[in-house]
Amino acid sequence: MNFLVRRNSALSFAIFPVLVGALCSAAPSLAQITVNRPAPSTVQIEVNANKPASFEIPRTVFGSFLEPIGDSINQGLSAEILVNPSLETGLWNYQNLNKMISGNADLKESMRMGLPLPWQPLDADAGSRYAMRYGTAANSWLSLEVMGVTGKTVGIKQQVFLPAERTLRYTGSLYAKHLQGPSQITVEILSSSTGKVLASTHLNAAGTTWQKYQFSFELPAGSVQRLEPSYFAVEVQPGERVQLDELSLMPADAVDGMDPDVIAMAKAMHVSVLRYGGNFTSTYDWRDGVGPLDQRVTKRNLAWGIPEYNNFGTDEFLKFCELIGAEPQIDLNMGTGTPEEAGAWVRYIRERYHGKILWELGNELWGKYQLGYPSLEEMPSLTVAFSKAVQNADPGSQMIATGERPYDFHRWNAALLTTPAGTFNYVSTHFIRRTNQVKLANPTPDFLAEAAIALPVEAERRFKEMQAQINSAPQFAGKTPLALTEWLFSSRGNGPHGSANLNPTFRNMGGAIMTAGVLNVLLRNANIVPISDMTGIMEFAGIWKKRAQAYGTPSYYAFQMYSTADADHPVQVKSDSGNYSVRGGVVQMENIADVPYLDVVATLNNAGDVLTLFCVNRATSQDLNAEIHLDGFQASKAQVQELKAASLYVGNDEADQKRVVPAMTEVPVSSPAIGHVFPHGSVTVITLRK
Repeated sequence: MNFLVRRNSALSFAIFPVLVGALCSAAPSLAQITVNRPAPSTVQIEVNANKPASFEIPRTVFGSFLEPIGDSINQGLSAEILVNPSLETGLWNYQNLNKMISGNADLKESMRMGLPLPWQPLDADAGSRYAMRYGTAANSWLSLEVMGVTGKTVGIKQQVFLPAERTLRYTGSLYAKHLQGPSQITVEILSSSTGKVLASTHLNAAGTTWQKYQFSFELPAGSVQRLEPSYFAVEVQPGERVQLDELSLMPADAVDGMDPDVIAMAKAMHVSVLRYGGNFTSTYDWRDGVGPLDQRVTKRNLAWGIPEYNNFGTDEFLKFCELIGAEPQIDLNMGTGTPEEAGAWVRYIRERYHGKILWELGNELWGKYQLGYPSLEEMPSLTVAFSKAVQNADPGSQMIATGERPYDFHRWNAALLTTPAGTFNYVSTHFIRRTNQVKLANPTPDFLAEAAIALPVEAERRFKEMQAQINSAPQFAGKTPLALTEWLFSSRGNGPHGSANLNPTFRNMGGAIMTAGVLNVLLRNANIVPISDMTGIMEFAGIWKKRAQAYGTPSYYAFQMYSTADADHPVQVKSDSGNYSVRGGVVQMENIADVPYLDVVATLNNAGDVLTLFCVNRATSQDLNAEIHLDGFQASKAQVQELKAASLYVGNDEADQKRVVPAMTEVPVSSPAIGHVFPHGSVTVITLRK
């Protein structure tokens, strides 16, 4: 502008009023956080226990989700310690392979020698004494020939993490086919720092056809510290040639092949329904995951570019549900699968499981990334065909049809609603947002946080719109609610701050506030969203396992605070904590009006003697002083669970597993009014008993 003033002041003065007018007219649409009503000095909360809602909160709102993605099953729920135990190649896509070998000179050397990753030569100085063999494996397609040589140590090893603080005993097996020379194989655990043998055993693998050899050993106490890596190794003798395949190493306290720590944490989560599904569903052949474990074929998981060992299949999933007390929800393959294949899977499950079960017809069929996705025109008839196959195999079954997301649902769901009555019982939706992808350019961390934490408020409004559309179809009206079969908040991918710790996401306290916000939505609207599966019971917002250590995210604990509550009916609650509005926030939900700083839901149990308040303080920097007034309920004491952290971006990890966990206190109640201060950025559950 100064340049224009110097060169042509008349032009500059002519343009200036136009620019000012344009900026002023655009001001209302600028991305921003607007405080509509600031929080009062004391928030008044009025609870009327005499006014319960007409509906009951079903346990099914406390469901979760399980899919073979990342380390959720392999190296997660599974107790199997070894990666790529069947010695295959080509199991990882480029992105995952690059992540594995980046900066790892040992694995790059393994690739040069043709070893299946992440296996390494026991001693690289022995040189090329390995050959992949095709088509004659004990399992899958590949096996590895190992050739001993005089004067050199020949074998394979893999870095492992052992739960040695929990157990010192380990069991395992391998398949071997003797080819030449001596027949002794040594299996051992080595110190990664000194190379010292910590435990070993010898196998006489003399069989000239594939045979399974089992072993066990016990580590000396104190030989492996928590979080310390070790090596699992298999060594052959000089002059010996042997083919190896299908190795296994497990802690002796594994429960049906599953990690006991993960089982305990999953059970403590009180998950009511567990969904087995996700993007992998559209390529999954259930027949690969049944039958003897040693005969199950290893493949690449095409959806996620990782190995699929198929050692966790239908029977293992049903067993896991039994162990944690959850009802199974099975997502059927409507990508590469057929109605006949789905019907056969339903019959297989029904022969083994006779309890309540939910069948889901496909996963995110509207997405072009789903292998074999149908067009909008094909989807209704395909849904009908799969529905009939399920009903023939399981008469009276409960089915969930694939609906669209709450921000782009009208056309897809309208086509779904052209199907005949009885085709399905629920319409699914998925609520997954990346909190770092916002309309505002160069957003501050504060803007990202306030925009993200507001998302459940807008989702609640969209769910009601979705239900209204369903109710407009006479054959489904009033009897076909929503099923929120995936919900998650992440900050991965492109956008402000990328995946750095400057976004509320599933791994930190900000994610826990969003989790509690969604759970409040579900408690208030259980009549239209009676089924919900939080992503996920393993990884994302649930349980993680890294370096053999299982731990929960802050969202895991927020979920547990809700799922363990004695809450059956919402009751009337009013509060005015002030509110704010968002413009230019998270894409596809960028404008959210009237977001309350303090979100409160009150519930009563069926016996009428427990009143629970679920409270989410969205104010990121302001503690909220509140006065809670009770009508129709007289309590003598209050139990307060409070989840908070030093910042929104703090979470737990394998080194510090309990950095963010709920604190529990009890306070006496001497009058119908209770005073409480809700910390900024916190989740609080107050339980009152008569």
